[in-house]
Amino acid sequence: MVALESIKQRLVAERQQLMHQLAELGASEDGSLRDDVDFPEGFADAAAATSERTEVLGLVDSLRRSLGEIDVALARIESGVYGTCVKCGKDIGEARLEVRPSSTHCVDCKAAKV
Repeated sequence: MVALESIKQRLVAERQQLMHQLAELGASEDGSLRDDVDFPEGFADAAAATSERTEVLGLVDSLRRSLGEIDVALARIESGVYGTCVKCGKDIGEARLEVRPSSTHCVDCKAAKV
């Protein structure tokens, strides 16, 4: 069986890392950029600044999705349903949880979902 305390510690550490990355990008946990976030003066035109901002927002969105997945996994640990597929109710394989501890679907359901 999966060592829940070890998985929980790993998820908490990953969550802290994601929060740090969001802060480095000048974003809050909800994904909004701080008002003081500015792009370098070296931008030659508005299109370059817009492109940079779009890239940063894309990174922030990706980090927020990962953060949400971790929060769901932590909540599932607390409620005692961690490691069971949300679709079919079967156990999620240990190997899958080791590789991706925030998994909520077994391999079969995830493959069918795609």
